[in-house]
Amino acid sequence: MDWKDVIKNIAPVIATGFGGPIAGTATKFLAERFLGDPDATEEELSKAILGATPEQLAQLKIIDNDFAVKMAELKIDVYALEVKDRDSARGLAKVNMRPQIILSMIFIGGYFALVFMLFSGEVKITEDIRDMSNILLGVLTASIPSIMQFWFGSSSGSKDKSAYMGNGK
Repeated sequence: MDWKDVIKNIAPVIATGFGGPIAGTATKFLAERFLGDPDATEEELSKAILGATPEQLAQLKIIDNDFAVKMAELKIDVYALEVKDRDSARGLAKVNMRPQIILSMIFIGGYFALVFMLFSGEVKITEDIRDMSNILLGVLTASIPSIMQFWFGSSSGSKDKSAYMGNGK
């Protein structure tokens, strides 16, 4: 489990801050309040949160409430910032999306054609290029989620939250 998943469940306001333009502020606030060190690294935060006791996890909820109050005092709407931050990507859809569509189709089609050829035995990889081909296949495989996230968003939860916020509830 990732430490940010824990934060999303216990401290949603801070977690929302991680995903937008105030990520540094949210991280520093959490590090200062949870670890007592505003300059703590992400690795230190990760270890502390993943190894936290139930009492410390309860403290995260209090820290989240404090962060929400602090943002309200500064007249910063964390959720609106997140929506605004993602709005530029949504605005991209208003322009010509043909290049993105074509590149995505070429990449994904080529990737699956390559994987099919490798697994069907149509392509034989010699010993001298095996390591290089494994690295190439790994890099291509790692790129597929980025393309999917571009087209379908990072999570259905984000879409649900955006829809909820759009309805003015």
